[in-house]
Amino acid sequence: MKRYPLTLLYDAACPVCSLEMDHLRERNTLGHLAFIDIAAPGFDAARHGATLAELQAQMHGVRPDGSHLIGLAALREAYAAVGLGWVLNATAWGPLAPLADAGYRVFARHRQSISRVAAPFIAALRTVRARRTAAAMARCQAGECALHEVRPPAKEMAGAGS
Repeated sequence: MKRYPLTLLYDAACPVCSLEMDHLRERNTLGHLAFIDIAAPGFDAARHGATLAELQAQMHGVRPDGSHLIGLAALREAYAAVGLGWVLNATAWGPLAPLADAGYRVFARHRQSISRVAAPFIAALRTVRARRTAAAMARCQAGECALHEVRPPAKEMAGAGS
């Protein structure tokens, strides 16, 4: 089964969710992830085999075959896609898995309230990230960085007409 691209259906109107997707986007150098904002005007949940309420209840990841990963399973796969799978591996282990899944569902149910409380922290973190990105871009413009070519996986290259 083809794992990527994994399409993450997320709520950009939720500051915590949006911040997490920014984090994953930064690390998505191989293009294994795609992102769709379920809060965007014109978004149609039915095109993804779900209702908007289902998508708002928990994170959904859609595999290339159309199957869904929901909740922490989607996040584990997304983290693995960007080389950070180790961060969430323990959430899938034996007795920890049901506890982690339940904790995620509680978080997801209260994510808007959590976002309101965490708003100052989120704003500060976004400012730090923006400054870091601007500084890195300035170094590159000054010729002080090395840009690395990102190559598609071998399967995709095979049909490229080499």
